[in-house]
Amino acid sequence: MSFLTGSPKGSWEPIMTVKTNTQSYWINWRVLLCAIWVLLSIIFSSLLLWKYEKRSRNVSARNGSGREKQEENSAILYEDETWKPCLKGIHPAWLLAFRVFAFIVLLVLLIVNVVVDGGEILLYYTQWTFASITFYFGLGSILSMHGCYQHHKKSSGDNKVDNVDGDAEQGIFDVHILPQSSNASDQEKNLGASEEVIVRQHAGTWGYIFQITFQINAGAALLTDCVFWFVFVPFLTIKDYNLNFLVIIMHSINAIFLIGDTALNCLPFPWFRMGYFCLWTVAYVIFQWIVHACKYLWWPYPFLDLSSSYAPLWYFAVALLHIPCYGIFTLGMKLKHYVLSTRYPDSYQCVR
Repeated sequence: MSFLTGSPKGSWEPIMTVKTNTQSYWINWRVLLCAIWVLLSIIFSSLLLWKYEKRSRNVSARNGSGREKQEENSAILYEDETWKPCLKGIHPAWLLAFRVFAFIVLLVLLIVNVVVDGGEILLYYTQWTFASITFYFGLGSILSMHGCYQHHKKSSGDNKVDNVDGDAEQGIFDVHILPQSSNASDQEKNLGASEEVIVRQHAGTWGYIFQITFQINAGAALLTDCVFWFVFVPFLTIKDYNLNFLVIIMHSINAIFLIGDTALNCLPFPWFRMGYFCLWTVAYVIFQWIVHACKYLWWPYPFLDLSSSYAPLWYFAVALLHIPCYGIFTLGMKLKHYVLSTRYPDSYQCVR
C-alpha cells in the first residue's frame, strides 16, 4: 500500500511541542482569550438557532407575511424534499443510485484511511467531516429508498400521497389549495373544479437531521479542503511530508460528492443553520482541548497549539473563515436555483 501512504505514519504527525497535560500550559492569557472566542461562537450560534428554529416550528400556528414569511418557509422541510430530485424529468432512482455509490466509496476510503494510518488519524477535523459526509450519504440512501417506494406507489395509482394516514410523529401536513373565498359555496365549487389537492407532509426527525447534516458538511467540506489546498500544501512545514493518493482523494472527493448531491437534490438551504456548522467546529476544538489536557499529544493542526503567542489570532482567523466557507456554498445554491429555474421553469421543483 505504498502508493496510498507515500511516507511513514510519523510523517503526518506534527512535531511534538510543549507538554499539554500540565497546569502551566492551560492557565495563561492565551488560553483565556481563545476560550473567549470559543464561548462567543457558542453563544452566537445558539442564539441564532434558538431564534429561527423556534420561529420555524411555530410557522404552522400563525400566518406570516413578507420577508418574515419567506424566511420561515425556507426553514420548513417537507418529507419529499429529502429524496426527490430538483427536476421532474429525473427519476428519484438516479438520486438514490448516486447516494448509494457515494456512501460506498466514502465508507471504503474512510476504512482504508484508518487501517493504513491507524485510529489516531481520526483526531483530524478532515476525518471528522469525512465521517459526517459518509453518514449523510448513508442516511440519504435510506431516505431515497423510502422516496422511491412512495414515488412507485403514486405512479401505480395509489392516491395516498406522502403517507397522509401515517403516524402523527412524522409531522404535520401542508395543504395547498385554491385561494380562500368568503362564500362557502364558492369554496366548494373551487375545490370541485381543481384537478388536484396537493398534500405535503412535513419531514420528521430524521429528515431534519439529514438536512442539518447537509448544511454542516457544506461548510465543513469547504473549510477542510480550502485550508488544506491553500494553506497547508503551499506552506507545509512538516518534515519529510509527501502528498499521496489517499491524502489527495480525502481532501477532494468529499466536496465533489457533496456538490454532485447538491446539484441533484431538492433540499432548501436556510442561512441561519450556519450555527450548526459553527457548533460542529466548536465541538471539535473542545474535544481536542480535553484530549490534550489529559494526555501529552501532538496537535493535529499547528494553529490549535495554545503554546504559541499567535494562538488567539489563529483561533479568531479560523472562526472568521467559517463565514466565507458557508457563504460560498450559499451562493452556489442561489446560482443553482437561478440557472435551473430559468432554463427549466416547468420542470424545476425547488420553489423555495
